[in-house]
Amino acid sequence: MSRNIALVIIFGLCVLGPCAVFATGSFASISALGRNPSSAPKIFTALIIGLVFAQSLAIIAMLIVFQLFGSV
Repeated sequence: MSRNIALVIIFGLCVLGPCAVFATGSFASISALGRNPSSAPKIFTALIIGLVFAQSLAIIAMLIVFQLFGSV
């Protein structure tokens, strides 16, 4: 397997991982809000913190992949 193909696969996983976290977190928060609407501030805060961590990990992983692409 060539180095570029391996990096493209890693880049794809860097994008698909946070997408799965976003979808799962959003679905869980919407279903939790449907069960208990009065807990909206707590659910919203937890959702935002989880999404920020997932996004920051995705950005770090993509920066690493871009750095590896540049060092050919």
